[in-house]
Amino acid sequence: MTARNRIDVHQHVVPPFWAEALPAHGGDPSGWSSPTWSPESALAFMDSLEIQTGVLSLTAPGVQGWNGVAKREMARKVNEYVAGLVAKWPTRFGNFATLPLPDVDGTLAEIDHAYDTLQADGVVLLSNYGGVYLGDAAFEPVWAALDRRHAVVFIHPAKPGIDVLPGMPGPLLDYPFDTTRTALQLVLNGVIARYPNVRIILSHAGGFLPYTAYRFAELTPGVRNDVPDRDGLLDLLRGFYFDTALSSPSALPSLTAFARPDRVLYGSDFPYAPPSVSTSFTKAQDAYGALEADRHTAINHTNALPLFPRLANLVR
Repeated sequence: MTARNRIDVHQHVVPPFWAEALPAHGGDPSGWSSPTWSPESALAFMDSLEIQTGVLSLTAPGVQGWNGVAKREMARKVNEYVAGLVAKWPTRFGNFATLPLPDVDGTLAEIDHAYDTLQADGVVLLSNYGGVYLGDAAFEPVWAALDRRHAVVFIHPAKPGIDVLPGMPGPLLDYPFDTTRTALQLVLNGVIARYPNVRIILSHAGGFLPYTAYRFAELTPGVRNDVPDRDGLLDLLRGFYFDTALSSPSALPSLTAFARPDRVLYGSDFPYAPPSVSTSFTKAQDAYGALEADRHTAINHTNALPLFPRLANLVR
């Protein structure tokens, strides 16, 4: 490895048993296909872009196609599979545990197992579950449990409850919108204020959030009387972390102008973004001259260390 030593907070795992079973459980409603993946291919990709560690997450649709006990069992199987990868390559992989939402009871049990037994680095949540977004009151017990754990929560977009436009699968167009939608709801419904110990990472530079944050902050107090004022809303919106996956170069000016300097993290979106695409965006990010060298170092590496104590002790 070289000195760049990136920590990739947006890297996906494709467990073979999950990919094989997915078509019989509704497939991916967003219209995207599961790429070929193996731990070895992930490591080769990581070496090509000077990524020391990839924190692995199951992408949308996660385990949404399973029902009842089968959903809980598939989430558990995925989490134990990823924990095995971390045990084998502790400095190279991390584990964002999959949760069987909207099954709240099953999710609370899986949070306990993920942290107490598997020593997960955090959890991955989808932006919505069957059209129910993360700021909904139904998920309040989940946020309370995650707050007690001081959890790192990686929010990945899912297909919103609208039809996919022909020739425009969800990851191409709809995913940034859905990230923005759930993030704003989390702020306006008070979840962020009630559970300050949770550290939330938004995918893909937060969708449209950095670009539209002032619009939200200026307009919302005029239509709701249960939210902070403009500056209070901006402070809450800046409380998120943002990864850079698929977000260079045109998104970086908005992202770095809005986000706190210590809240921007490197992301590749491998393997759902093919290696050539991840490489193109990473090279554009590295070439972004508006940031000093120390800001690039922070994005690539040091901003992630406070979120992941295990990695901070292993990766310098």
